[in-house]
Amino acid sequence: MGDLSTSSDIAVSGMKAQAKRLRIISENLANADSVAKTKGGKPYQRQVVTFKAALDKNTGADIVEADKVVKDKSDFNKKYDPHHPSAGADGYVLYPNVNPLVEMMDMKEAQRSYEANLNIIKTSKDMMKSTIDLLK
Repeated sequence: MGDLSTSSDIAVSGMKAQAKRLRIISENLANADSVAKTKGGKPYQRQVVTFKAALDKNTGADIVEADKVVKDKSDFNKKYDPHHPSAGADGYVLYPNVNPLVEMMDMKEAQRSYEANLNIIKTSKDMMKSTIDLLK
């Protein structure tokens, strides 16, 4: 039963990592249309979650963890609007470097990964139950 339990632990780590990724994607989408609070300032900058492999000391299994949340270094979007309160000296307003289409695709990928890990947990649980039933 230990291996089945370990597979569930690995799947749970994947679910936790993807849940953090979904939270960051939600923040990106929520701030997609925000502008700087100060004249000529910088708007919200898109964030991306990085992952790392880790060792679960209890089981000895390799698991995944959300490592860091890093800022996307791509250029901000610009729109010429010299009358906008956030416009710089050149008349351009900077908007976040968030592309809602990219965020939605990332969200779908994270959701599918989360669901796949959930299915692993369900399958492990069913296999444990079947094993217990056989031992009766």
